[in-house]
Amino acid sequence: MEEEREKRRTNVTIYNQQYTIIGKESSDEVRAIAKLIDEKMKELKDYNPYLDSTKLAVLTAVNIGNDYLRLLKKVEDEKKDED
Repeated sequence: MEEEREKRRTNVTIYNQQYTIIGKESSDEVRAIAKLIDEKMKELKDYNPYLDSTKLAVLTAVNIGNDYLRLLKKVEDEKKDED
């Protein structure tokens, strides 16, 4: 039971930068999230080659946040359809 509460350290690379992520999520989950962010940053950089890293990170967060809110709305709409 204690192992479930124990925090894990996972090393990841996002946009050519190394990070150590500490949390309760499995290393596989953290790596999947890091991969998603890395891919999104590279995709956005291809469209906007002059963005600095800070602006690129914010734009990536906005895009991922938008995707998340769309999914939430979709789930809510599907739940309403079931009722």
